Amino acid sequence: MDSETKSPKKYSAGNLSQEDKRLNRVLSTVEREVKSYAEHQFSHLKQLADIGLALSSEGDMNKLLEMIVDAARDLSFADAGTLYLLDERTKTLRFEILQNDSMNTRMGGESGDKITLPPVPIEVAGKPNYTNVSSYVAISGETVNIADVYEAEGFDFTGPRKYDKATGYRSKSMLVIPMRNHEGDIIGVLQLLNAKDVDTGEVVAFSSDYVDLVASLASQAAVALTNAQLVQDLKNLLYSFIKSIAAAIDEKSPYTAGHIERVVKLTTMIAEEVNSCDSGLLGDINFSEDEMEELKLAAWMHDVGKITTPEYVVDKRTKLETIHDRVELIAARFDMIEYIMKSNHLEKKLHAVLLGEKDPKVQEEMDLHFEQSVAQLREDKEFVAKCNVPKEYMDDEKIKKIAEIASKKYEVEGKVHYYLTSDEAANLSIRKGSLTAKERHLIENHALVTKKMLSELPFPKKLARVPEFASGHHEKLDGSGYPSGLTAKQLSIQARIMVIADIFEALTAKDRPYKEPMGLSQALKILEFMKKDGHIDPDIHHLFMQKAIFNKYAEKELNPEQADYEAK
Repeated sequence: MDSETKSPKKYSAGNLSQEDKRLNRVLSTVEREVKSYAEHQFSHLKQLADIGLALSSEGDMNKLLEMIVDAARDLSFADAGTLYLLDERTKTLRFEILQNDSMNTRMGGESGDKITLPPVPIEVAGKPNYTNVSSYVAISGETVNIADVYEAEGFDFTGPRKYDKATGYRSKSMLVIPMRNHEGDIIGVLQLLNAKDVDTGEVVAFSSDYVDLVASLASQAAVALTNAQLVQDLKNLLYSFIKSIAAAIDEKSPYTAGHIERVVKLTTMIAEEVNSCDSGLLGDINFSEDEMEELKLAAWMHDVGKITTPEYVVDKRTKLETIHDRVELIAARFDMIEYIMKSNHLEKKLHAVLLGEKDPKVQEEMDLHFEQSVAQLREDKEFVAKCNVPKEYMDDEKIKKIAEIASKKYEVEGKVHYYLTSDEAANLSIRKGSLTAKERHLIENHALVTKKMLSELPFPKKLARVPEFASGHHEKLDGSGYPSGLTAKQLSIQARIMVIADIFEALTAKDRPYKEPMGLSQALKILEFMKKDGHIDPDIHHLFMQKAIFNKYAEKELNPEQADYEAK
């Protein structure tokens, strides 16, 4: 190795002069201080980088706000901190977070303690408010570093003084920094109070080193806040859009108004009880916050497919109803047939007289036959009207009688017509309810349409199963449900919850014109039958009964007279 590149020769302390020894000590001290300063700065930079990563990954607004104040106080060794957000609409700085270690105070954010302090106005009487230090910083965009607020001039510190007088606290050093987002807009203000000496704990002024660090943090925080707010705004927009669609569907069918919202409430109630359950098969299930949101969203969207279902099917109150109830048309037809009968009867009697028939018995027989025919016609008319009501169960004998009436004929201007059209007879022969098989298929198709519509939407990963849950609310564990005929092995716990919620809401709904509101006892009896038939989940049903979820729901959504069941 070349002599010029060798390390300098080290001499023992005995070979050094006093001056060399002094210089050596000075160099060692400087080296230690430089090393300490470098380590200190590196530690702060690493801390700042870690904070930046944490801020960028946190989506919860309340957690994010608290994290910002906590991080700023840690970096600057501040005893207290306040975070304001700018409200453009009201032109004020709104308190979001208030922390003070000495006073053991944490307000706003996730603390649960609401901040009741009034917001700081940005403008007073139409002019910029430079009096308050926080509003000054928000307006000017300048950082303010004050060694002692009691000695500072140019700002109104009445608020801190009142706080100190009321609590015994002593506000001293203050650092107020604007929070600028990526577009350079000020979205808030970060205010730190009473920096403390690391070694002595004494309140000192905020060091310029800390000012730069906190300013950097404030910048990162503003970007993170803006991103979180954008995400929240998009989420709010999504929910508002979904709720507007749900409202439109309910508005489309005034007889099911509120159905979707009630299913959302009941689904959420059941899911929350599942989360609280600590035993049995459900004890191992715990829905995360994201999963709860996913399920709630699915509940809001579960009937979106009904947007394609014809109104006359959704709102079919009677068997003959389409755009209007055709029973009135049939009634008018039967009245016309009676008029034709009467006209024909009178014509026959007149014809008989003209032919010289004078036997009164013949006239009497003709009158009797006419009266019997009219009586039968009126009986048929009444029977048709009765069969038109959905709650009228049609057994074989009744269906046979409808067929007999439909086969009868009358004549108008030489053309022969039947008493009932084939479509009218088919509708009147519906055994239960008001829907034909074709119409029921149209209704059931809404679940498939829901699945198709939602599957086209680019849901984020944490909401990816919304289409599956939303479209599965008519599936049954035995595979006899629709639209996909899923079995117990294929049906998710979320969909099973929605199945029970949807059924129970439909059974107990108090706003259906085609049926009386069903009491809890009858609705619960039907659920019990469905459980025994393998249609609904037995564990969720057990929880529904054990925790008396139906009673909690009834208190909010049902008429008092429907609450005819007491939990055992």
